[in-house]
Amino acid sequence: MNEFLNFLSQKGTDIGLKLLGGLAVLIIGFKLAKAIVGRIGKGKAFQKLDPSVQSFLKSTIKVVLYAAIISSAAIIWGIPTTSFVTVFASAGLAVGMALQGSLSNLAGGIMILLFRPFKVGDYIEGAGVAGTVTDITVVYTRLTTVDNKVVVIPNGSLANSNVTDYSTLPLRRVDLTISTDYRDDIDKVRKVIGDVIAKNEMVKTDPAPFVRLVKHNESSLDYTVRAWTDTANYWDVYFDLTENIKKAFDANGISIPFKQVDLTIKNPEELGGLKVSSK
Repeated sequence: MNEFLNFLSQKGTDIGLKLLGGLAVLIIGFKLAKAIVGRIGKGKAFQKLDPSVQSFLKSTIKVVLYAAIISSAAIIWGIPTTSFVTVFASAGLAVGMALQGSLSNLAGGIMILLFRPFKVGDYIEGAGVAGTVTDITVVYTRLTTVDNKVVVIPNGSLANSNVTDYSTLPLRRVDLTISTDYRDDIDKVRKVIGDVIAKNEMVKTDPAPFVRLVKHNESSLDYTVRAWTDTANYWDVYFDLTENIKKAFDANGISIPFKQVDLTIKNPEELGGLKVSSK
């Protein structure tokens, strides 16, 4: 009986010590994890991140630390760690399969918020949509189009597509192609276009505007027109030049031709001897 009591006492002591040790690991570990997360959150580099990224990283670090602490306590209590690994792996696989698209958007959002290829207020084109960025979250990015529609784009699609940011650089070039009749003098056309550009106060003189004949088209001579302006003035300059060049052409007798087709009848006798010439 004494040996049995000693055995129970020894086992009870061992179990009690393991229980207390595991509880101590849990209590101290949770407090330590909270302190680590708080210390990371106060870091200068961490404070520079987007608030959405900060919240996500804090939650992720906390979950990882808590999982490690619970696993350590389980080892002290004598619970096989393979059970935890199996449970975590099964849960992770199930969640991953169920949230495959959402996780892709989450990863894309983190990449966008960390590397900042664009920011709120930029006018961008990506994933087949163009508009002004109004909000960037961890999962979605919201754009407002020029016709005042709100478009919500999953970050996974946006992160995996080519994104053009029209607002990053201070200057933007306006490119136009202007067509004139073959009978119009080339130097006169270039001078008229150049005068229109020079009268527009929003066009920069450095870099200098560019007007040159670029192509002998089927029915016209095509000129390339390039003018630099502030990014914010791009559309004003684009429309002003398009309209004012047409007005200047009308005032100077320069014509913008329609497409012309020459028709030749090889056997006019089939038309009763009538010859047809059409343009």
